[in-house]
Amino acid sequence: MRVLGLDVGEKRIGVAKIDSDTKIAVPIGFILVDGNEWQEIANQARFNNTNLFVLGLPRSNEGNETAQSVYVRNFAKTLMEKVPGAKIRFQDESLTSVTAEERLKARGKPYEKGEIDAEAAVIILEDFIESFNEPNSKINEEINIIEKEAKKMKRKAKRITTWISGGAILVILALLAVGGYLWIKDLRAKERAKHYAELESQMVAEVFDFTIRPGETIFEIKKNLIEAGYTAEEVEEAFAFKYDFDFLKSRPAGAGLEGYLFGDTHEFYKSASVQEILEVFLGEMGRVIEENNLVARYSERGLSLFEGITLASIVQKEAPSPAFDAEQPMVAQVFLSRLNLGWKLGSDVTVSYALDVLNPERDKEHGDNAGALLVDSCYNTRLYVGLPCGPISNPGLSALMAVAEPADTSYLFFLTGDDGTMYYSNTEAEHNQNATNHCQSFCSISL
Repeated sequence: MRVLGLDVGEKRIGVAKIDSDTKIAVPIGFILVDGNEWQEIANQARFNNTNLFVLGLPRSNEGNETAQSVYVRNFAKTLMEKVPGAKIRFQDESLTSVTAEERLKARGKPYEKGEIDAEAAVIILEDFIESFNEPNSKINEEINIIEKEAKKMKRKAKRITTWISGGAILVILALLAVGGYLWIKDLRAKERAKHYAELESQMVAEVFDFTIRPGETIFEIKKNLIEAGYTAEEVEEAFAFKYDFDFLKSRPAGAGLEGYLFGDTHEFYKSASVQEILEVFLGEMGRVIEENNLVARYSERGLSLFEGITLASIVQKEAPSPAFDAEQPMVAQVFLSRLNLGWKLGSDVTVSYALDVLNPERDKEHGDNAGALLVDSCYNTRLYVGLPCGPISNPGLSALMAVAEPADTSYLFFLTGDDGTMYYSNTEAEHNQNATNHCQSFCSISL
């Protein structure tokens, strides 16, 4: 297990690591705060195969948080957005930079300011590890006894060397001293290894996985959060919170988070709030949007970001991952062609979502499909032309990209057959024939 320590400053960020192999904190270097720091930190996380960060949190002499403390906490929030799944611990720090500079001076070698920051990150990690130590452990007691005996031996050897000139005794005393030193060093290594094992065990015990699968809806995600141990009140409050992500600002007034929680699995501390959990999935969505230039690519299709995500959410439900990932560009093409022609999308999955909005606890096994198709909802694309009034699920990457890069075909109809194959056609007559030939059972499933 590796943990990265960060000494966060407004100009530089000192970086250090603790490696479970070496059992010691070592400086990595420093990162300039120039706009590229998030990518550099993400690179370090990938290189060291970790998503665990310890950030130094400064306090005043009275123990109170300062303006710099606020800066570090805001930094941590952004770090969680930029490095999906990042788990962050804060370690109280006081005068770490001063101590770091004193250490560097003691080495008698020239050093740069950035090296002070890196050494400060080392101290932050050392203090973090020390917080897990057992000060009265039996091994520590043994080490203290051995150190006292070693000091006595050293004093005795010094007295003897003042009047004994025999080289053999000096050699024996030197060997005894070396042996005692190695014994102490071995015990300290064992104690350090024990502390690391305890730290790793404790950190593992404090985390849990939470998954949002591509195609899951807000209704399902809320249920999963409650099953994970959160109260309904906590969940509702988190979903009602106004999150400060740029890509959310383009949503129409009143739009929720449906469609914007990127499907993935992340680890969280058990102390994490629902709001913190949602921020990670939102941050991942922001990264996907930015890295794949979705705003511009959807614009090329005549869609806003909100409209592109809405269409992707329908594609995701019509051709679920991972079985139908390869079909999603074809499905996206059909819907885009229908939009361009001014046709109704005619998607049954939008009808199903419209029914869920009206009654999330409805009986899905014995529904009236004929009546369902007539439900008066802005989500019902069987009834109304154009896109529904918002996303109907949280799409995965393949569905998002299918809307950005639809297949180069001209189909206007599709269906999923009883054999699990998707059948496409250009005319309604062909579509109806495909339904007769391939979709006797699946096409009759309750919405």
